[in-house]
Formats: sequence, structure tokens, C-alpha cells
Amino acid sequence: MATRWDADRTATFARRLGRSAAELGDSGGTTTCPDIWELSNGDVAVIGRDLTDVYVGQLPEGVSIGSDERLVVIPRSMILAAKPDIPDA
Repeated sequence: MATRWDADRTATFARRLGRSAAELGDSGGTTTCPDIWELSNGDVAVIGRDLTDVYVGQLPEGVSIGSDERLVVIPRSMILAAKPDIPDA
């Protein structure tokens, strides 16, 4: 039986994946911007708009959001800019 994944709370920010929101023109001149970061253990942290309440009733079959999870949305340009930094395997 597989073990349930849990976030390692001791992992630290290692490197940005892609480019910053300011570089992509998605910051609106603020310092509170979406971002994607690889953590020291290889996991990925995503900073985005919390739209859990908006999408919870529209989730595809078999998809659920745990009580300790949030659905966040980031700009498409940000994930495309991160693609070269994400390994294929």
C-alpha cells in the first residue's frame, strides 16, 4: 500500500522555476505576485490566486481538494516560462 504524500515543512526555497511575474509583465506593479519555486527536496511551491471556493463545485470526476489543500491559479505565461526548468522525468 502506498504511503500518503505529505509536504516536508522543513524544505527551503532552492530556485525559481521560470521567470518572475515582474519579468513576465504579470505583476501589476505589486510585490505580491504569482510564482513557482523548486524546494530543497525537489517538491514545488506555487504562489497564486486562491480559487478553491470558485472551482470546488466544478472539479472533474475523481478530483477532490482536501481540507488542508487549496486550488491556486497562476498565469499561463508563468507555467510556459517554467517549462524549460522542469525535467522531463
